[in-house]
Amino acid sequence: MRVAISPDTSIGSVRLTVADVERERELYERVVGLRPIAGTVEPGLMRLGANGTPLIELAADPGAPPRPQGTTGLFHLAVLFGSRAELAAAVRRIAEARWPLGGASDHLVSEALYTGDPEGTGIELYRDRPREEWTRTEDGVEMATLPLDVDSLLTEAPESGPEPQAAAPDTRIGHVHLQVADLDAAEAFYVGTLGFEVMTRGYPGALFVSAGGYHHHIGLNTWAGRGAPPPPPGARGLRWFEIVLPDAAQLDEAERALDDAGAAAERLSDGVLTTDPSGNGVLLRAASG
Repeated sequence: MRVAISPDTSIGSVRLTVADVERERELYERVVGLRPIAGTVEPGLMRLGANGTPLIELAADPGAPPRPQGTTGLFHLAVLFGSRAELAAAVRRIAEARWPLGGASDHLVSEALYTGDPEGTGIELYRDRPREEWTRTEDGVEMATLPLDVDSLLTEAPESGPEPQAAAPDTRIGHVHLQVADLDAAEAFYVGTLGFEVMTRGYPGALFVSAGGYHHHIGLNTWAGRGAPPPPPGARGLRWFEIVLPDAAQLDEAERALDDAGAAAERLSDGVLTTDPSGNGVLLRAASG
């Protein structure tokens, strides 16, 4: 019997393998507004975040090859800002850095900007509309991809200063969007085993799942091609993303569910490391652990 995941589940930090850590750091500082976090004990690892909370972890490997096209992995990571003004500040940072903007969309539940880091990892920067404004149907939360009114957004941008503005303390990773080989297998893992709930099936070749009625914590798509292989070991891009459970008891329950499903999992000091059926790394950890 499937056990639903706790509604208090969230997405934690995202760890990336990068070849040029300094170039990546500059992008996440200047454009996203994150700041380095002191106290990293693992050699070759740089953590960036907001208010001392890690959001992006850059694992340096100068010899890491690029992730090939047509493979599974991270479609994008999504940084969630707490207000429309914060998202407008991100527009200003992008403009001041002269960094390319790949798109700007109104998803009904949110407003989003799209860009990428220097090594090809997609980045969504977004803010949520209040939940009471979301439209819910029998099929879940209604979402769409409409043009974003960027001019309206910019009216809320704060005045710029001599240095790029840091992201607000409540900034966090709102969701991750993964490229997978097969949606049925991905649904069996994230919904059937871990207990997420399907929220939206309306996008061709995609599926969106969440905890606690959120529009999505994890997006899944086969846009790299059905049956896409994982990238070669050590390639640039996603090492893992964190699923943060409320406490140690919930983490133990998730570990048992993985074991019952026959999924390989390794208990680490900070959580349980596993991979989904497409080879995407997932680190489950307890918020209090």
